Amino acid sequence: AGRRLADRLFGPKDWKDVKVSYDTVPTVVFSHPPMGTIGLTEAEAVSKYGEENVKVYRSKFANLYYGPWQVEAEDKPKSAMKLVCAGAEELVVGLHVIGMGADEMLQGFGIAMKMGATKADFDSTLAIHPTAAEEFVTMFPWGLSKQATGAVQSPLNGAKPAELGKGLEAK
Repeated sequence: AGRRLADRLFGPKDWKDVKVSYDTVPTVVFSHPPMGTIGLTEAEAVSKYGEENVKVYRSKFANLYYGPWQVEAEDKPKSAMKLVCAGAEELVVGLHVIGMGADEMLQGFGIAMKMGATKADFDSTLAIHPTAAEEFVTMFPWGLSKQATGAVQSPLNGAKPAELGKGLEAK
């Protein structure tokens, strides 16, 4: 927020009206385990879009970090994740996580949500293995969402990355 204010006050003339959007601010509680949230809760999404227009994806698992530990599976610390999606295109309107690595993974997902990511966009992303964050892009059921993207340049179906001069211009 401070950087946007500095841009507005001291930046070039075309930045005089820049503002911060507080709609999808990644928020983390640095606890043990850490937890984080972006966007709407399930209840807020239902209130805003109607229950029939909200789909929620959940996952609970033992973080792969604990894989080699000689401890019973039920005794290993768990991570829990939730994706809250709205509409037929399943726009991601809420993302919530508790568990190891939650504090480190939210910034990138915050960018994706600000850019209008859908469940299909998440599903089309190659997972970094082994990480906890991969669960968000492989969340069950995988690959069944309507092939809709919120991106200016579609990442779906092997599309090439965005390039300047090809639908994406520098401002």
